[in-house]
Amino acid sequence: MANKIVRIILIIILFVIFFEVGLFSSYTLVTSEAPNIQGLMEMQVDKITSIFNPEKVNEALIKDPTPVNITNKKDVALKMEEMSKVDGVNVDSMNVSTRDDTKNKNLTVNIEALGYASPNSTSGQIIISQDPSYKIIASADATYRGNGLMVDADTVTITSVLKLYR
Repeated sequence: MANKIVRIILIIILFVIFFEVGLFSSYTLVTSEAPNIQGLMEMQVDKITSIFNPEKVNEALIKDPTPVNITNKKDVALKMEEMSKVDGVNVDSMNVSTRDDTKNKNLTVNIEALGYASPNSTSGQIIISQDPSYKIIASADATYRGNGLMVDADTVTITSVLKLYR
């Protein structure tokens, strides 16, 4: 009986060692750098303990974003247009969501909108297209004010600008 328990413990230890060696070697292949062993071990321990810690369940589990309405869409669209270097941002296509608790006064919001490029010129004719050319993803800080949720335009940061192909 003791022999079986020792074998099971030995198999678990070998599995953990095999997993860690694979993690370190894949990190080396992907980043072309020596792995930070202490940092990787701390990250694994933090993620595992957050699963079992009831106070940090929201950090360990990914929840769906909550759509929110903002009152200053035009200001945000102008800021996104300026920062992403596109010719226009469609306010009607703007989606604003948050993963924060909407009962809080300060929120971090994610903003997605469609952007337009300048009209194409082909053989002397200008062709104006209603099709968007870019998808712009940004994040910003928002606070509840008297008339609703307002995004601070100075905190808008562009996460990515994706070119749309048709």
